Amino acid sequence: MDKIPMTPTGHAALETELKQLKTVERPAIIKAIAEAREHGDLSENAEYHSAREKQSFIEGRVKELEGVLSLADVIDPSKLSGAIKFGARVTLVDEDTEEEKTWQIVGEYEANIEKGLLNIKSPIARALIGKEEGDSVEVRTPGGERSYEVVSIDYS
Repeated sequence: MDKIPMTPTGHAALETELKQLKTVERPAIIKAIAEAREHGDLSENAEYHSAREKQSFIEGRVKELEGVLSLADVIDPSKLSGAIKFGARVTLVDEDTEEEKTWQIVGEYEANIEKGLLNIKSPIARALIGKEEGDSVEVRTPGGERSYEVVSIDYS
């Protein structure tokens, strides 16, 4: 299996979610199932079926997180420098609209475009890898061709 790159922040967030699921969510759902069982006939007990469904979701997420964390390759961006690579916080200017955007290139399990966390496997991130400040980048996105200029690269 391939290692899964992630930042220390992303790794900590996944560990926190896993701990929450195991110590809070799992015991709560077990209690909810026990209470629903006390209501009698399980075949027509909506609370029981709902609780079992939620338990299935929680157990699936726990297995997923354990798998991801076991394959995690935690990369500390503050120890990196130079051309754009994993962990870089990159400021770009759209050459058509002059709009400035800042993204950090992160692993797929911590990516969140609304928070400026760009999946390393995305077209934009793949186009940026290896570029330097001042370089122009052509990116083919689902919305069409885009041109960006790399304004700054930060690894702090």
